[in-house]
Amino acid sequence: MKWLIRILAGLLLLVLLVIAGVFVAGKGKFLMLSIGLLFGAPSGAFNPDNAVAAPDYANDVYWAALPGSSNLSDLVPNGVENHGASNERPVDVFFIHPTGLMNGNCWVSAMQATSKTEENTQWMMANQASAYNGCCQIYAPRYREANLFSYIAASEEERKNIMRFAYGDVLAAFENFLTHRNQDRPFILASHSQGSHHGIVLLRERIDGTPLVEKMVAAYLIGGQLDASEFAGLEDVAICDSATQLHCVVHWDTISEKATPNPDRAGNVCVNPLSWRHNTEAAPKSKHVGAVLPSGYFQLDFFSDKFTGIKFDPLTAPFPNHLGARCADGVLYVTDQDGTGFEEHTSGGPTYHLLDYSLFYMDIRTNAMLRVQEYLKEN
Repeated sequence: MKWLIRILAGLLLLVLLVIAGVFVAGKGKFLMLSIGLLFGAPSGAFNPDNAVAAPDYANDVYWAALPGSSNLSDLVPNGVENHGASNERPVDVFFIHPTGLMNGNCWVSAMQATSKTEENTQWMMANQASAYNGCCQIYAPRYREANLFSYIAASEEERKNIMRFAYGDVLAAFENFLTHRNQDRPFILASHSQGSHHGIVLLRERIDGTPLVEKMVAAYLIGGQLDASEFAGLEDVAICDSATQLHCVVHWDTISEKATPNPDRAGNVCVNPLSWRHNTEAAPKSKHVGAVLPSGYFQLDFFSDKFTGIKFDPLTAPFPNHLGARCADGVLYVTDQDGTGFEEHTSGGPTYHLLDYSLFYMDIRTNAMLRVQEYLKEN
């Protein structure tokens, strides 16, 4: 009976997703995602006692990026200059990577060095964390991240338990960063997707209302569908409303201008990365510093975590003036990417979640450098 209920529930979920326009047919993605959503979820309830041992962040192996080590966060787009070694940057970045665990083996990552999950983490270092290497030294912890299915196949209570478990690792990594690695330097908090769900908790519970606010240049909590209520209780950290504002937080979720508005997102926070304003004014292509095509590919495999040996090429030259953008309905609408090459790096449909960084790679890079300059001027 349980398997029948699961199949029926999966079919209902699939129908709702199709109606919502989350996925579209094309190049096999629809079929793969549909089957995965139906049958890919881990079996049984989440039990923290079954998770692998907690990472010891004194051990460098539990960091996907560290200053002075050779890692994919060192990538720089072709034609873009980086002056000086990364470990000479005056500011640090604490980067919380998004979900890379997609298969149904476990509710939280087993942190296996040879796995698709780890390869997805490397994709995030190459295409997301690297955006900050122009201003900063990058620290990016590996952690027992929540499975993608905790968002779509777990009960609300179970999802909260899984996310709080994963957040425990993020907090432990941040404490290690502060105590043993940061050496009282200013820092940027940065993240994407699941990482932003942990980042807003870290901002609320560990940074806001403490002296750390003055050390935090800004927070780039991108691509997490964060509602305004998530920011409402912050005492010292505002939502950014200019390109040079300090001690503030930015957030957006990218979607095609052709997408139908989703009323469930209407209350989400959106800061436009072309203007860095928290408003609904459209920003033209002329303000777009540049998109960068992702290196490698993100692996959406719901059935296997087997290592594939994916290769990451150097980042391409930026595409300036590639798109316009406007915040409305709680999302960032951008010029549709069909036929541009960027659509190959989406999960299908008008949602550009995997491109939240890539489409604004140079905008993030130059703005992080600008805010660091402003911070150093004031301090």
